[in-house]
Amino acid sequence: MSFERSIAAFGRAKNVIAGGVNSPVRAFRAVGLSPVFMKSGSGAILTDVDGRHYVDYVLSWGPLLLGHAHPAVVKAIAAAAARGTSFGTPTEIETELAECIVAAMPSIERIRFVSSGTEATMSAIRLARGYTRRPKIVKFAGCYHGHADAFLISAGSGALTNGVPNSPGVTEGTARDTIVLPFNDAAAVERTFVEHPDAIAAVVVEPYPGNMGLVLPQPDYLKRLRELCAEHRALLIFDEVMSGFRVGPGGAQARTGVVPDLTTLGKVIGGGLPVGAFGGRADVMSYLSPEGPVYQAGTLSGNPLAMAAGLATLRAIRDDATLFERLEVLTRVLTEGLSEIAAKHGIAHTVARAGSMFGIFFTDGPVVDLESAMKSDTAFFAKYYAAMLDRGIYLAPSQFEAGFVSTAHTTRHVEQTLTAADASMAHAAAQRAQAATPVSR
Repeated sequence: MSFERSIAAFGRAKNVIAGGVNSPVRAFRAVGLSPVFMKSGSGAILTDVDGRHYVDYVLSWGPLLLGHAHPAVVKAIAAAAARGTSFGTPTEIETELAECIVAAMPSIERIRFVSSGTEATMSAIRLARGYTRRPKIVKFAGCYHGHADAFLISAGSGALTNGVPNSPGVTEGTARDTIVLPFNDAAAVERTFVEHPDAIAAVVVEPYPGNMGLVLPQPDYLKRLRELCAEHRALLIFDEVMSGFRVGPGGAQARTGVVPDLTTLGKVIGGGLPVGAFGGRADVMSYLSPEGPVYQAGTLSGNPLAMAAGLATLRAIRDDATLFERLEVLTRVLTEGLSEIAAKHGIAHTVARAGSMFGIFFTDGPVVDLESAMKSDTAFFAKYYAAMLDRGIYLAPSQFEAGFVSTAHTTRHVEQTLTAADASMAHAAAQRAQAATPVSR
């Protein structure tokens, strides 16, 4: 079966949508393919416009912890829509979802809902600056916090540096207030606090970065960040847009025992609908308008459809005591199987997993930061990706993205995936060997 309708759909989209997609990674450029257009999803399965079926490990980039079109979530959305799609007023369901989150997340005493993860992290750093009355933030290369100007910064030369814009439209002034350091390098953070005394408002970090592939923190790294922020009176912000309710019921902070001052959330808390949130200590959150001087607002913040989908999802998590245990076991079986297959075919690789997040890098490793992640064989990944897609496995179309498992996945889906991976790695390895063989003339 071909991708004929997807290719035609992409051609049509390019006539009216910038780049033909509404988020760059969807264009499939990293794997040299034309994007696949989907028409439906059910459980762990996606169906494209050509009628092909896939076991899905993207899950809308993480939100669908319960899988596609989960009955409880669909029912909640339909009921909410029947009552009205948006009011621009407070609703009780906002409070109900907030109560669920506050009860689960160790750091959150007060919360504010927004409409995206980008909006949540953007608002959190504004709040941090307003609360501390300091200008600078520290972020880490490879950690993605959305596309706000302050985050589209790359490191300059050296490990201790003010950032430079890595997107046109970001000013040098904005970049000067963002310091970019290597992930997993606590010593660099220590030096930075010495270099910029009383200037750093916050350190913002993905505790489990998922946008350079899944990279895990070294033992005690997050704990050291907590200590340094406390020592220098800066706020520690955990970006748990991806890891929140993904790696455990209380996110990475409950899993690691490290409690930040502020936390940003998204994805799972909206059950697949657009949502974001930021929250934390009550004294910090009280600086937000209308209580405090830091302004933040949003027309569709707390949208009743998103609140209903999120509440249905978090209630399903709350009511299933073994949910995360089952997800962890299934993810371990998947990653161990992928590692065994890669080893069998002599393919350099490193795997990582945390809760229901996982990743595989085609490099010897270890992978501890962006620099080591970038050593991956992206050409091999592209061959592997295409072969997996042909065999009905839908992965993120980039070496540098995490994968996800849902409660809808079963051991049968994992077995199907590993069978496909065995054939796909063998195929990709043969292609690589063929390309490396000199042509005699």
